[in-house]
Order: sequence, then structure tokens, then C-alpha cells
Amino acid sequence: MAKHNKTKQQLGTIRIIAGKWRGRKINFPNVQGLRPTPDRVRETVFNWLQPVVGDARCLDLFAGSGALGLEAASRGAAHVDLVELDSAAIKSLQQNCQLLLAENCQVIKSTAQDFLTANTQRYDLVFIDPPYQSDMWSDIADLLVKHDGLVDNARIYLECPKKQDLPSLPPQWRLLKEKVAGDVRYCLFINEQGDTE
Repeated sequence: MAKHNKTKQQLGTIRIIAGKWRGRKINFPNVQGLRPTPDRVRETVFNWLQPVVGDARCLDLFAGSGALGLEAASRGAAHVDLVELDSAAIKSLQQNCQLLLAENCQVIKSTAQDFLTANTQRYDLVFIDPPYQSDMWSDIADLLVKHDGLVDNARIYLECPKKQDLPSLPPQWRLLKEKVAGDVRYCLFINEQGDTE
């Protein structure tokens, strides 16, 4: 009779930096391509977003660990949609939302493309951090614009490899901030729909 080795799936842990869940740790599964945004980067990003995150309607595409979306919810976002396809990551996101009593968060199992195509909501803040090997940045940006997923003056956070040039993005997205940390380039854009005539 063959022996079955039951090995526990290793979990990673990140902490929420500020807000009502400050210091709370959330677990995430070891899923290929999942790279939670590091504390130092999240702290910088949310310093940039501090004036707009409160009461914002947020979308965390490729949510993975939920580090960005749950941080936004902790800091006062009115609603956060966490979109993820991987089953293990979905289960972890659901468990973390239950643990935090995050009633303002909704976990959605979908590809980012399918979600954006069917979506009827408009967002104040969107996080775009796909797996680096996927090269989906431009396609996702185009779908957000095509399906009217952004309010005017929405903020869009984009994370990509440092060695990669910024992808082709909609002309109404103006770069507000850009930094590099380690191998990561991270940027904040504003959607200026009214200024593109």
C-alpha cells in the first residue's frame, strides 16, 4: 500500500500597516507568481493615497494575498472588490476577510479580463499588479477604460518589474508618482477623463 505524504501547504504572512486592522497579520498561500507588495512599498503607496482612500470604492485586480485591498479597507475604503482566479488564494482571501470581519470587502473568483468585461461599477481606486510574466498591463488598462470602470480623477496603482519600461497606457492616465524598490517599479496614475479632448 502506497503511503500518502500529507504535507501542509506553506503559508506566508504579511501585516496590515495602518487603520482599524493595524498590526493584524494575514496569511496567504504559496502560489506561483504571488508576490505580496512589501511593507515598505505599501507604506509609501498608501502615503500617496492617504487623501483619497477614505470612503473610496476600490478594485484590487490580481488580489493574491489581498495586501493592497485589505490595507485600503483598513484605512477606510467604503468598499473593496478583491478579484483573483487561483483557488488557494481565493480561499485564503475569504478566510482573511472573515477573520477581520471585513464586511466592506467582496472576494470575486474571476480573471481580471472577464471581471472588467462584465463589470458595471466605477471605481475611485484600482490596484493593478498582475504576475510579472503575464505582460497584461496594457490590456487591463484598456479594458478599464473601454468598460467605463473608473470615475474621473480615479487613482490607478500599477506595479511592474524594474527592468521593464512602463507599458502603453491610456492617454488620460497621467503619472503622479513613480518609485523603484529592489526589482519593483511602482507607479500612481490619475484618470483625467475630462481633460482628453
